[in-house]
Amino acid sequence: MKPYLIALFLILSTCVRAQYYPTPTDWAERPATQAGFDGPALDSAVSFARTHEYSGARDLRLAILESFRREPGHTLRGPTKERGGPAGMILKDGYVVARWGDTERVDMTFSVTKSYLSTTAGLALDDGLIESVTDTVARYVWDGTYSGDHNSGITWEHLLHQTSDWSGSLFGIPDWTDRPDPASTYDHWKNRELHAPGTHYKYNDVRVNVLAYSLLQVWRKPLPQVLKERIMDPIGASPTWRWHGYDDSWVDLDGLRMQSVSGGGHHGGGLFINTQDHARLGLLFARRGKWNDRQLISERWVDMVRTPTPANASYGYMWWLNAGERAWEGVPDHVYYAAGFGGNFIVVDEERDLVIVTRWLEPGEIGEFVRLVYAAL
Repeated sequence: MKPYLIALFLILSTCVRAQYYPTPTDWAERPATQAGFDGPALDSAVSFARTHEYSGARDLRLAILESFRREPGHTLRGPTKERGGPAGMILKDGYVVARWGDTERVDMTFSVTKSYLSTTAGLALDDGLIESVTDTVARYVWDGTYSGDHNSGITWEHLLHQTSDWSGSLFGIPDWTDRPDPASTYDHWKNRELHAPGTHYKYNDVRVNVLAYSLLQVWRKPLPQVLKERIMDPIGASPTWRWHGYDDSWVDLDGLRMQSVSGGGHHGGGLFINTQDHARLGLLFARRGKWNDRQLISERWVDMVRTPTPANASYGYMWWLNAGERAWEGVPDHVYYAAGFGGNFIVVDEERDLVIVTRWLEPGEIGEFVRLVYAAL
């Protein structure tokens, strides 16, 4: 082959391998077959997502109240919104290879919010506002939130891993009212023996909101502002997303009134966002925190979020891992994902530069749906 042809081949090969990033107003599509998929097989996976819609009410106020009605004193404290139908996007090498439903519709996303909250913790660590995740939070938040022998030993890592067993009330909600053991009693819930921090995993929104409150104290400005300036604007997210707290989760900080946001929609609130903005966050993590030529969040943090807690092999820093009891059969074990009530998911595969976002999928079907996508590769 002539030298100039070899040079041209190398240039074209580099272009093919180059990672694509969408602009704020445009996202290029690529035929599934060109991206390495079997077209009909990928169509079948998308059809599966479309036909396995979350079975709960589209009026999410009703869905929330029904799902958590067994919790003592459960009420809605933040906004809700009627949801849309199934929607999603699949990205390969940054290009859209499949999409379905209304990907611009803003909907509640429930506990996917936790992965965004985790991101603000990573930024605080990158900036040195938090020296180490193994520091006790009481070093930074000294207003009594972490007083007592038990709470004073809680670290940032314990909160991120949901292994803190923080005990108390935040904005009028006691920690023990969140997902109490149905086999136990009211008196036992209130007077239970506490687990040493780091030894027991418990999915608990009150403690997640304690993390959000603590990060607000460290950042000294609203977390939605941090997320917007440091992550969402640089990755070209739309201006339509909102991050809410509760009606009474306002605090005075540095002479200003600020809302402490919620890490989910358990009592209403949390992140309201569209599918395309989810896909942008997923792409940022698939690219190890880098967007074009800017490292928005450190590679160290991207690795840390996938560090499982010893108390639950399936859980990292508010991202779920494809490991332990929740592992999806037929899906690579390096995959990790954000998950929320009602079947909201952001699935990230850094090694294959693959991102899957699905909204309002019946939650029990997520493993099969993702398996079908991989089977199409």
